[in-house]
Amino acid sequence: MARLHTGRQKVMSTYRSYHGATAAAINLTGDPRRWPSDTAAAGVVHFWGPYLYRSPFHATTEAEECARALTHLADTIAFEGPATIAAIILESVPGTAGIMTPPPGYLAGVRELCDRYGIVFILDEVMSGFGRTGKWFAADNWGVTPDLITFAKGVNSGYVPLGGVAISAEIAETFATRPYPGGLTYSGHPLACAAAVATINAMEEEGVVDHAAHLGENVIGPALAELAEHHPSIGEVRGLGTFWALELVRDRETREPLVPYNAAGADNAPMAEFTAACKASGLWPFVNMNRTHVVPPCNITEAELKEGLALLDDALTVADRHVSA
Repeated sequence: MARLHTGRQKVMSTYRSYHGATAAAINLTGDPRRWPSDTAAAGVVHFWGPYLYRSPFHATTEAEECARALTHLADTIAFEGPATIAAIILESVPGTAGIMTPPPGYLAGVRELCDRYGIVFILDEVMSGFGRTGKWFAADNWGVTPDLITFAKGVNSGYVPLGGVAISAEIAETFATRPYPGGLTYSGHPLACAAAVATINAMEEEGVVDHAAHLGENVIGPALAELAEHHPSIGEVRGLGTFWALELVRDRETREPLVPYNAAGADNAPMAEFTAACKASGLWPFVNMNRTHVVPPCNITEAELKEGLALLDDALTVADRHVSA
């Protein structure tokens, strides 16, 4: 839609990202899941997004990281040619790539760059949407409105497969006067859409979004900060709502990851041992490279959450064994 709306072909995305597994989406993806299917597709340009803990811009504060990341993006746009770029796509909060919450002002800065050059701003909220960050959409945490929002997963709690895109009035107008050459056999499936309506109604009635915000602010955030005080393997805690990551390291001073980037086999042994310890206690973890994520159901009870955090506390002693003396 962005390409047809603008008449341009390039789409930009960050290296630490995941946008799907179809031919175009896997090339937009920035993490190693892209590599086996990567054709270096024409029309895809990757750039560095903000990630203060491992800043590619040598920043030391959120303000520096934001400013330098936006300068980098502006420079990339300039050298790629603004008139060739159809869209910039970002995960509002990257999911499996690391749950790096953007610094204040970053998404607004990307919005301004897109407006300046007539670029469509797409936010991927497949993971972060529908309550996950304590807001209906993660972008609401920063008061930013994109031109397109992709969504799935939480829209109907996965009861029936469903994905969709929210479209701005301007882009909708483009396709009011020309057909969109797409669509699938199951587009607009009544059963999937009914599940979405029921899920959204239940989330409103049960206060699920506010509950997720409460858990993040008053339970998960403080508990993970306390774990970081006791476990030298925790380099950083980051997140919001029910969307958190622990970055595990060998050395807090150097920030050396517990395992190398995209490690496998013996190189990944420390994370494998940590994962095994979680499972042995009855906790099923999500791990990616040197991180473990804390992403419980948005309607989890405080008691259930504290039980899981206690199991995580125990398992982290295994990661601590690999910390440099």
